[in-house]
Amino acid sequence: MSAAEPPAAPATVLVYSHRPEVRDAVRTAVGRRPAADVGPLTWVECATGDEVVSAVDAGGIDLCILDGEAQPTGGLALTRQLEVEVADRPAVCVLIARQPDRWLAHWSRAEATLPLPVDPLVAPGVVADLLRSHGRRPAASW
Repeated sequence: MSAAEPPAAPATVLVYSHRPEVRDAVRTAVGRRPAADVGPLTWVECATGDEVVSAVDAGGIDLCILDGEAQPTGGLALTRQLEVEVADRPAVCVLIARQPDRWLAHWSRAEATLPLPVDPLVAPGVVADLLRSHGRRPAASW
């Protein structure tokens, strides 16, 4: 980073799945800094849909990565619920096991999808793009 470049803005990413191994795979694939101009990331893990809603309602979440296969509340249903109930909801990326389910992600109003299992070559770019496009800009340097 040169002296003229502002530092990367920190971001908070929520990852939801009822399966701890999926949450761990997402965190590992994305890492703490998905791009030079994005991060460092703080991770918030949720194992239930109620935890997701509470965390988003509390504020401070920049991106949600929701498991479309989660039980009993899937990430697609949660995405749609957040779209309807939260005025200024964070960006949402849904993990999908089957590419034909992308239309469901579109219906739920998710901004992006990632396939399961999570690809560590693709996931950081998707996360960085979502954070950039939803107001996460480099922090101002004074």
